[in-house]
Amino acid sequence: MSAWQRNDDSAGIPSGRNPGLRGPGLRSAGIGGSGVRGSVIHATVGRSSAGLSRILDEQDGQHATEVTPAGAGWLASAAPYPRSALSLWESQPTAPTVLDCGSVFDVVNVPAIFGRRMLDTLWSEGPGSGPVAGHRGRMLLFAAPGTAQRLPSLLHWEEWGDAVPPLLCHGPGDAVTVPSLTSSVPRSGPRWLVAPDTRHPWLPGPEVLLWACVRAARAAAAPAAGAGGLSIFTSADQGAKVYDVSRRR
Repeated sequence: MSAWQRNDDSAGIPSGRNPGLRGPGLRSAGIGGSGVRGSVIHATVGRSSAGLSRILDEQDGQHATEVTPAGAGWLASAAPYPRSALSLWESQPTAPTVLDCGSVFDVVNVPAIFGRRMLDTLWSEGPGSGPVAGHRGRMLLFAAPGTAQRLPSLLHWEEWGDAVPPLLCHGPGDAVTVPSLTSSVPRSGPRWLVAPDTRHPWLPGPEVLLWACVRAARAAAAPAAGAGGLSIFTSADQGAKVYDVSRRR
């Protein structure tokens, strides 16, 4: 059981911090953090990535929505043939692609508005997030492998299933459309909201996303509950401690 601390709203906050936050890891627009442009892609990527690295290095390094060479190497590692994926991206850097879930990452697919609440909570009160993409009114949160199987069960066990909009959890056997590596695509298509910029990005697990879902659901229900907000406890349990299910990195 992880250690929690409580804030003024009596809601648990993971007690650690993601070491990549405000470091050379993931960058999010309006949020502290810096990416290292021109990072050397992992050795398994191979020399064929040199052209792709040059293309990505030419982008403006301040854009959180653009993938770095190291981030491209991480995405390619989810493909059956990483070098072939990198070669394709080198010739078509503005084209989205489809990658398998379950080995390198899972994806939690949520409605855009609810996803924005989750993302705001993760960055303002939690450990940050992994890569995040937007597509067709949905938000795709990249998560640790195994999340797709466990998160729905945790929501059901915590009895928050009805308060959270339908989640599409993509794991082994599923595939998702990944935005292009560059930002020169129509905003109506898939796009990065938080782009991968490191070879081994930190990915939230099911417990962290459960916490974010609960906080987002409470925020959505608070206006209807009056000035006092919505308590996660019944009237008989108002003094109870929040159960610890997560940890900041």
